[in-house]
Amino acid sequence: MAKGVCVNGCKRPRGGGEDVEEPQGARKKRRLGDAGVCPNGPKPKEKSSRLSAALFGEDCEISHDQVYELLKYAALGKRHNATQPSWCHIYHQSHLAGVVVIVLHEMSQLHFYKFYLQFKHLRKVFQHRFTLPPSSANFLANLYGEEANLNPQNSARGSTSTSSQCIPNSSDLQWDPIIQKYGGEKRGLTSYTLTLEELKKNDYPMKGSPGCEDYMYTECDQQRTDSSPLFGLDCEMCLTAKGNEVTHVSLVDAQGRCLLNELVKPESRIVNYRTRFSGITRKILLPVKTKLADIQTRLKKMLPHDAVLVGHSLNADLQALQMIHPSVIDTSLLFARNEGRRFKLKFLAKAVLGKEIQCEQKLGHDPAEDARASLELAQFFIEQGPAKVAELNLEMLLTTERLTEVSQNKSALQLQQNTIQRQLNEPPHLSKPCFLDCLQMTGQKPLLLGRQELDSSGLCQSNLSTSNKQILQRALKDVPLSTFSIIQFSLDPEYVAPHLLAGICEKVRIKLTDMLTIYAGPFDESFCLKSVKKEFGRCGPIRSLTVVTETYQPYVCIQYEVLEAAQLAVESLNGAEVAGVCIKVQRPVSGTMLDCDLLIKELELDIENEGVIYVAGLKKSLTETDLQEEFSQLKDLEALFLPRDLQSGKHRNCCFLKFQKSESAVDALEVINGWARKGSRLRSRKALAPGHLWRWIWQMDHGNGKQRGDILCEEKEQQSDSEQELRKKLKKLDQHIRKLYRSLQNNTLCVVLFPGVNSIHGSQAGLGLMGIKDD
Repeated sequence: MAKGVCVNGCKRPRGGGEDVEEPQGARKKRRLGDAGVCPNGPKPKEKSSRLSAALFGEDCEISHDQVYELLKYAALGKRHNATQPSWCHIYHQSHLAGVVVIVLHEMSQLHFYKFYLQFKHLRKVFQHRFTLPPSSANFLANLYGEEANLNPQNSARGSTSTSSQCIPNSSDLQWDPIIQKYGGEKRGLTSYTLTLEELKKNDYPMKGSPGCEDYMYTECDQQRTDSSPLFGLDCEMCLTAKGNEVTHVSLVDAQGRCLLNELVKPESRIVNYRTRFSGITRKILLPVKTKLADIQTRLKKMLPHDAVLVGHSLNADLQALQMIHPSVIDTSLLFARNEGRRFKLKFLAKAVLGKEIQCEQKLGHDPAEDARASLELAQFFIEQGPAKVAELNLEMLLTTERLTEVSQNKSALQLQQNTIQRQLNEPPHLSKPCFLDCLQMTGQKPLLLGRQELDSSGLCQSNLSTSNKQILQRALKDVPLSTFSIIQFSLDPEYVAPHLLAGICEKVRIKLTDMLTIYAGPFDESFCLKSVKKEFGRCGPIRSLTVVTETYQPYVCIQYEVLEAAQLAVESLNGAEVAGVCIKVQRPVSGTMLDCDLLIKELELDIENEGVIYVAGLKKSLTETDLQEEFSQLKDLEALFLPRDLQSGKHRNCCFLKFQKSESAVDALEVINGWARKGSRLRSRKALAPGHLWRWIWQMDHGNGKQRGDILCEEKEQQSDSEQELRKKLKKLDQHIRKLYRSLQNNTLCVVLFPGVNSIHGSQAGLGLMGIKDD
């Protein structure tokens, strides 16, 4: 997909200083004003902070690391050596009144667009919107620094000596989460394999689970014993148009011998090799012929019928492999922690085995190395027993690993200062420092509120019975007292159940399909289909075109690839003469389309679409450079986005133009329509789908969804009731955010995050909205 390309010298956000330098005359005038202005006169207006981000086309996809980058700079600023974010620019950061992050737990981009009309406040207030990758297990920890330990009551934070605290006494061991889970006695390996409930809870592929119908079953059904063979398994994935697909697989036996170490060619086009983690590059993968089906067959043959697979977060590997195995040991769950947190494999390998893995000098992770480390960790746990593992005091080791090594005679204050300096000066390729620690150590207490335990946080006010309304009331009271706040709102479990999510996803896919589809006719019996395709193709890229023969006279069903194309066809060709006859153009008449006109109107008014127009009828031979030259005469043109097919990589016959001012976009529409009246092929209208939505619509429209008749009427009714309740709750949630937003001081950076969903029942991208309040 093409990125948003700047034209006409448009300024992109850049890193650098936090404030824009004042002209010399302005500084002089300000100095004179300070000395000579009457005390009773008007006070000079305080500088307002401003956010600039070029989020257009492919640039709308933002990683968790980039969100961390933004929040760290917003919280600490240049005065603490934090660097300006690479993907956006905060002007006058030092004037920010605070930072508020609102996290909508277990919600995704799917929720926002399924219940688009309910999120009235979110879509009308926040000017910047971006796509997030599906949520990871430690989503919140990624926002403010991985594996952070923020408990202010943790004595290790202020301690200058940790050696005496590394081994807990026996009375402390009873409270260790490992002892709580397994007891203190040694057990055989069968005691540590995941139960059926644990497999379900942690999204392992299972027989009969939705989305696993085509997965290969290993058929390892033989009864497990404590002498059953262990095998370590690990995969590395790349991001393709389909999602995460496996590109490297390793299997090791109980002696650590590598039985399988293969590169795999994904079926879909790769959009991100994730080389930093996967080690995969285009050059490495180019000669590879092995497919996923080959790996599945080999693994099935290699595994004995009583095999136990070992891995770290093995559910993701089995999902990528599209395989089901009934008996697993997951080391991320085996080495239990409180509050649902998990240790990283790299940390466990060093703390338990004394091994360095995933070294920075290497290009990406080595799956054989990771598989071997997971296997050895499981073997250590089984051989030594839970009590010996608990005595390692892994929580304390993790905490002390993050503190600077300083001499014993330094004061606690000096220790804090050194720790802050070390964290802020860490190169970006090392593990991320927790900037909330830095805030705490400088006397700025962060606020974290939520119904669920916030990952890695001792500051979270954890109360599972707390309602969103109570969280809002607490936030209204405490947010003004904090410079950095994370507020997490949650839905009840029944509203985030996988079956409900699958039903919502299918309904959105059906609605999108209907909105992308039009019917044109009636035509004469001998009409020319080629001329019809040519005329309607000028409105935008056509996905399919079929003749409807069930009617007395033939009609044509046309499905477009972009919403603007279908709407443009309805507006410009309804009542027009095509193929020698005057035709009617309409969308399908169905229950999903009853609010189509309202939805189209609201999409046009979406703040994300301000200053953006859609242009169709482009020659496919034109390049981005050609288009920049063609549209260079349009005033205030800021960027151009040329969508590409995610499978073929070829661009379509349409583009999106973004202007600096909405009035300039209106003027550009008149200019292009004037060209059309003079015989140009070009057609244009206001944009309907914000820039970040292109990929999402494409994936939904090309997904292998169920047909309408596949859902039983009874299930439809149950889902309909749940959706009605969910609709009301999300509308209420939007009102909560509106109330919280209105209570914020001007110059407050507010970020709203839908983390997304990543499970065997389907992955859904997340969504971020951000803006600086300025009344």
